[in-house]
Amino acid sequence: MAQYLDPSRIMMGTFGQIFIDGVWQSNLNHLEASVEMDKREMNLVGTEYTVFKLGLKKGTGTMSGYKVTSEMISRGFQKFSIIHKLDDPEAYGFERIQLNGCLADKIQLANWTAGEEVTEETPFTFESYELLDPVTGP
Repeated sequence: MAQYLDPSRIMMGTFGQIFIDGVWQSNLNHLEASVEMDKREMNLVGTEYTVFKLGLKKGTGTMSGYKVTSEMISRGFQKFSIIHKLDDPEAYGFERIQLNGCLADKIQLANWTAGEEVTEETPFTFESYELLDPVTGP
């Protein structure tokens, strides 16, 4: 009989943490980061297929959460590092990834409405990443 995925092993973002320059940002509740590869199309003789040469990579991301301090405004457009940790007690382990050379694309100076929580969103780019702690299966 085929085994199926144990649903308790699916990681929940509830246990995520974001550290900026080593300091836990407990006010942030969303992080998205990805790397995009620039592929160059190459037309070679002897094949009827287009082949690809790998080009430059581009790292982009967004972090958001509740506004508590003016830290992101004070930081300005200076580089920083992010370590994200995704740790679910029922998962096969935890994952930590470090994003290096992060730089904010935009700094939010004001965005509020009377009677509502103030949130803050910071889009950013990064220059490289390191998988510090991978999650592995059984």
